[in-house]
Amino acid sequence: MGVLTGKTLISAVRPPFPYGKEFVTQFLFAVRLCWFPMIVASFAFTYGPAGIQAANFLNLFGALDRLGGLFIVAVVREFAPLVCAIVMAGVAGTAITADLGARKIREELDALQVLGVDPIKNLVVPRFLALMLVTGMFNVYAVIFGTFGGVLVTLTNGAPLGPFFATYFTNATSTELWGSLLKTILFGAIIAIVCCYKGLTAKGGAEGVGRAVNQAVVISFLGIGAFNYVFTQTLLATHPELTLVR
Repeated sequence: MGVLTGKTLISAVRPPFPYGKEFVTQFLFAVRLCWFPMIVASFAFTYGPAGIQAANFLNLFGALDRLGGLFIVAVVREFAPLVCAIVMAGVAGTAITADLGARKIREELDALQVLGVDPIKNLVVPRFLALMLVTGMFNVYAVIFGTFGGVLVTLTNGAPLGPFFATYFTNATSTELWGSLLKTILFGAIIAIVCCYKGLTAKGGAEGVGRAVNQAVVISFLGIGAFNYVFTQTLLATHPELTLVR
């Protein structure tokens, strides 16, 4: 996977660039598949586990107005990127693995190499760029709909929205936003590399393709979890002001 990552990055910036049409196709394909599950998951994660539980706890101390500050940490820093990554890996990533795996089983990739067509530049690079762009774009919508979950929790508890948005924007910083966006884009890169690799190395017929899809999802989730830990620790170490509650 490390070798594939290096070859993909080099192929993405080295001319010629014949993958424009395939990039647009994969971008629209990922958007069409993932937009609805991403919205539903963003709202469900933030309204249920985060919103209701946190509101019940804060109500014990009469501090429901602090829910907005909590949502900056929960939604912008963690839930929005993770929801985007989970949906992208489970929906678009599996489709990519199955597509490339089927081509590998039918020996289409070998035929392309015989014709002098580089599979990495023409198949992997457009999927790599498309998943990074779509995942980063969806992060914005995940933040919006995740925040809407917090708004609904506030209304459900009969509290005014003014204190929620006051603490929300008091704790919101540009560092939180660009960190969330960068992390989500890198999640998309991890998913693309893992899923393309498992598709390109599939073997054993239709059963092998199914096995590659399962492995791609599991490895993607493990990679996302490990990278999320490293990224968050690095972000907090380099920006200690993010640990302060305002």
